[in-house]
Amino acid sequence: MILFAQKGRLSDRQFTLLITAIAFVLFSVMFIFKQAGIFDFWYWMSSNIAIILLLVFYFENENFRLLKHDLKINPARKIIRGLAFAGLLFLVFFVGNILVRAMFGQAGNEIGAVYGFKQNAQEWKIVVLMLLIIGPGEEIFWRGFLQRKLQVYFGDLSGLLVATGVYTVVHVFTGNTILVLAAFTCGVFWGWLYTKYQSLLINIVSHTVWDILVFILLPFH
Repeated sequence: MILFAQKGRLSDRQFTLLITAIAFVLFSVMFIFKQAGIFDFWYWMSSNIAIILLLVFYFENENFRLLKHDLKINPARKIIRGLAFAGLLFLVFFVGNILVRAMFGQAGNEIGAVYGFKQNAQEWKIVVLMLLIIGPGEEIFWRGFLQRKLQVYFGDLSGLLVATGVYTVVHVFTGNTILVLAAFTCGVFWGWLYTKYQSLLINIVSHTVWDILVFILLPFH
């Protein structure tokens, strides 16, 4: 309630910093503990994203306006581009998987540990949450809100790098070097994609389809 009461007193930069700090705490705690009783990783991730998006959409009308505008202009073309970029990123990780396994002896163990996040959850549940909440929500926040704001403040390249840095550092709390490297790679890729096309729909399709490919359809373990 303090957040709601004080929004009018905060500058745009202060509000962006506050929302980012809340997201950082929510996601870092989730990555440290991974599960809270019967509340598994996927429900926890979805809940965190829902909380952050509620805050963003409640206080930031521009975010919602841009998303609506994006969905109205050539959505079919954007979906096709999103699918193509999901395939391209998957190819990057396919090659990367081969290289890191050849170069680092423990890479296979860390890659296997990434799939430990599935926690025996039913695959249909993971897919539904990825489609409806996780893929779209991550792009709306990390690129559509945070990167967009930072690029206004610092310029395109610096804003992209800072947003990617925050996205990457959050994943440090997993304790998994391969996952941190993957987060950095994805952050740069999706950050570049958003900078180039200014389309959340392209990013959402790319992120969501890539998630499903890597975790469910064509895993690397």
